[in-house]
Amino acid sequence: MTDFSWHKQYPASVDKEVDYKAYSSIVDLFDESVKKFGSAVAFECMGKTISFSELDKLSERFANYLTHVLKLEKGSRVAIQMPNILQYPVAMFGALRAGMVVVNTNPLYTPAEMKHQFNDSGAEVIVIVENFASNLEKIRPEIQAKHIITTELGDLLGGLKGFIVNVVVKHVKKMVPAFSLPGSVSFKSTLSKGAGFTFKPTKMSLSDPAFLQYTGGTTGVSKGAELTHGNIVANMQQISAWMKPKLKEREEIVITALPLYHIFALTVNCLAMFKIGAHNVLITNPRDMKGFIGELAKKKFTVMTGVNTLFNGLLNQEAFKSLDFSGLKIAVGGGMAVQKATAEKWKAVTGVPLAEGYGLTETSPVASCNPIDGTERIGTIGVPLPNTEMMIADDAGTPLPLGERGEILIKGPQVMKGYWNRPEETEIVMHGEWFKSGDIGVMDADGFFKIVDRKKEMILVSGFNVYPNEVEDVIASCPGVIEVGVIGMPDPKSTEKVVAYVVKKESSVTSEKVIDHCKNSLTSYKVPKEVYFIDELPKSNVGKILRRKIKEAHMEKLGIKTEKSTI
Repeated sequence: MTDFSWHKQYPASVDKEVDYKAYSSIVDLFDESVKKFGSAVAFECMGKTISFSELDKLSERFANYLTHVLKLEKGSRVAIQMPNILQYPVAMFGALRAGMVVVNTNPLYTPAEMKHQFNDSGAEVIVIVENFASNLEKIRPEIQAKHIITTELGDLLGGLKGFIVNVVVKHVKKMVPAFSLPGSVSFKSTLSKGAGFTFKPTKMSLSDPAFLQYTGGTTGVSKGAELTHGNIVANMQQISAWMKPKLKEREEIVITALPLYHIFALTVNCLAMFKIGAHNVLITNPRDMKGFIGELAKKKFTVMTGVNTLFNGLLNQEAFKSLDFSGLKIAVGGGMAVQKATAEKWKAVTGVPLAEGYGLTETSPVASCNPIDGTERIGTIGVPLPNTEMMIADDAGTPLPLGERGEILIKGPQVMKGYWNRPEETEIVMHGEWFKSGDIGVMDADGFFKIVDRKKEMILVSGFNVYPNEVEDVIASCPGVIEVGVIGMPDPKSTEKVVAYVVKKESSVTSEKVIDHCKNSLTSYKVPKEVYFIDELPKSNVGKILRRKIKEAHMEKLGIKTEKSTI
């Protein structure tokens, strides 16, 4: 039993313990929601909606295709590689209902990254949107997958609209490079063929694997975190309990700009919101800010999640500030640190706090979150969710005294089963039942945790630790700065020096101004020695700033050889 006595600020409206075994599987929860919400809208994309009942039928047909046409057995891996379009929930729920394991794949992966993930996971089926099929063609002879299913962006938009979208994407915008994948079948045909069979539910348990979610993890090469039905059900229950005080069944409209193949959007936006019958608006391309804001203007949305760069990007658009935020109840930031400047601007514009949450792929993902009852603390990741324990420990896994900095360790029912086929890697990150996050943090007297930085990205200046997050937070508050990434570089005098890369909004912003601004808030060894300006910072598929890419580019500019990262 978790002891929450030290959580002086634990939300009074949230149960400290939840029934994380309330459902026998994700499919059990799916069936309950379908029966409960029926004709209500489950998902919307590009103006087209599908109800819970329609999703039930479509996913059933896809499940039938996998089991009856392809003759796949329970536990077979099905890789899904597509952005936020209606085909994703159909394929994902269909695969789970057939007893399969979903391998979520980033559409922006290079052929080499795709090859690694498909072969490492043992995927037997690949469902891919045609925009990226040319990359699959390049590695087709080198992967073991037997079955390829392709889909066009507009395939489930219906009638004339779907036809127009597909024509424009392929022939006007030229977004579909030519490809040849002999033997592949269309997504539409799988649904047509699957309709000819009677669906027979597959018996599943909480211990069965549900997802292979690939991550760089805390060490080494990209590997699959094996997340069971139990892991995901537990996190859905924990998230639901956390948000229950403000969210009502059937009443919520959630904006999903983060891709569903990312663990944050998958569990929080897709699955936890499905449980309460939310109307889920899928944003296919959030980088098109004008189009994104246009979609926001059409809905009186109540829930929005994202990463700091997404919220910051919206706040830098004048059109966003004029939207109607009267329906907004909850905004949650995760995936990277939410900067204080962004959180303050968000609350000033929308009137709603930007609650920072925390978790990792290996924790399904949410481990802690700021309260949503008005007691949030900007700059922290809140307190652990129900049935979750977190501690600050040294390298040996020994708990450290209150207020000391150390690695964050996490224990709870949402912690992964392990890395797929990598017992040695699993052993490295587990300390008994505790998962070693690789993040450096600190806990205050009220039980709120704060992320200081990633262990690997800490900068050592003359024996002192400098955490990029802290420096970035200060620079982000400098007038005229849009985004910033901070790295450490070798320095003969002080081991390493702090280097900042800045995207500026105003030409008046100079390196001297940035450095002077830092001197007002940071001790001298934390102040950047060098400031460079750049048009755009490298980001991950969900918009997380990639410091390692900044460092690689900087070292290349200096003529220093480095091993390029592929994650």
